[in-house]
Amino acid sequence: MKMNFTKMHGLGNDFVVIDNRAGRLRGLSGKSKQLCDRRFGIGADQVLILRSSKTADFRMQIFNADGSEVEMCGNGIRCLARFIWDNKLTSTRKKSLDIETLAGIIRPEQKGRMTRVDMGEPVLEGSKIPVKAQGFIVNHPLMVRDTTFKITCVSMGNPHAVIVAKKIDAVQLDTFGPLIEHHPFFPKRTNVEFVQVMNKSNVKLRVWERGAGETLACGTGASAAVVAASLLNLAGREVNVHLPGGKLIIHWSAEDNHVYMTGPAAPVFEGTIDI
Repeated sequence: MKMNFTKMHGLGNDFVVIDNRAGRLRGLSGKSKQLCDRRFGIGADQVLILRSSKTADFRMQIFNADGSEVEMCGNGIRCLARFIWDNKLTSTRKKSLDIETLAGIIRPEQKGRMTRVDMGEPVLEGSKIPVKAQGFIVNHPLMVRDTTFKITCVSMGNPHAVIVAKKIDAVQLDTFGPLIEHHPFFPKRTNVEFVQVMNKSNVKLRVWERGAGETLACGTGASAAVVAASLLNLAGREVNVHLPGGKLIIHWSAEDNHVYMTGPAAPVFEGTIDI
């Protein structure tokens, strides 16, 4: 079966984008590991599948490099929106989109060369994130091997464990990332963010994504990190998040409690692959 695709990235967090609105392509969930493989496939952190929707303009389905399906991806939805606009799949006058995800309806909109996404309200109740605890999980001690981390947990449609560190470059993310991701405290696993606060308006971030490993950027992770840093009174509500792949602007609105993410998305190349 031959399939057309577009390779895209948001700050180096890269994706294979597939238009399957017609539903002709079968078994794509089982092909994500092959497609994401950087030696034997196209190479990507995730596969994004554009589908038709009965409740929104479009639907986005997301598969990680390990084959698991996830609820939401901030960089991914910016790339999918850019793909829709670039290929004129909607009216050229339509500057905002309603995209159905497993995390609900997410709304990206054009902001000049950037894309701004309404990420919705952060979920802070432990049982809904989910974690194996009730109430807000703020500076909660988590023992991992012989190290205790203080985690603050947030869901942005997917679970996140945020940890404040003095120097994130010194963190052994390839060791502790998977250990925290698969810790029994997280029944659906978790994304892991190590955040270094520079000042109230700027933070540095490294992310271990559930099912993908360390990535150059993560939109939901940046959103969760700003919410966590604000809860800890370490940052304000509008913050520049500096990731290895570049900068995202995150605004946690005091008016509607929604988190707004602004950042770029770019196509890399198009192609056809026989799967």
